[in-house]
Amino acid sequence: MTGGELTLGAVLARLEEREREIAAQANVAKERIAELSTQPEEFHRAAEETRITRKTLLELPDPQPPAPPPPQLPDHPAYQQIMAVFTTADGPLRARQMCEAMDLQIAPNNINNARRLKLKRLVECGILVETEQGLFTRPRP
Repeated sequence: MTGGELTLGAVLARLEEREREIAAQANVAKERIAELSTQPEEFHRAAEETRITRKTLLELPDPQPPAPPPPQLPDHPAYQQIMAVFTTADGPLRARQMCEAMDLQIAPNNINNARRLKLKRLVECGILVETEQGLFTRPRP
């Protein structure tokens, strides 16, 4: 036999080695198949959990926005007197009518400066509304 020829023992050794390689590759493939075969179940479970979560969230009632705090009446006693007049009034009042109801002197200063400005401030605070120019009333609930 020459150096380039293989002996039967060498061929059998190579075949045995190749058989071990193929067996190792087969084991790796089996492990990979086992790993991959569990993934569809995991995906199905995750999808089901997501579906249940979505359904639960859709069944929750919409949260109501917090109610705005009630308007605060300024501390000055004149505002309390004005509100007392509006509490007993049958409808909207003008500054002049409010002064009359409070038994104040009907003077331009009383009407224009003090009362009309106070009424406008109560409108800004949300305590009164001005339905038309110079006509004030309490807001409807």
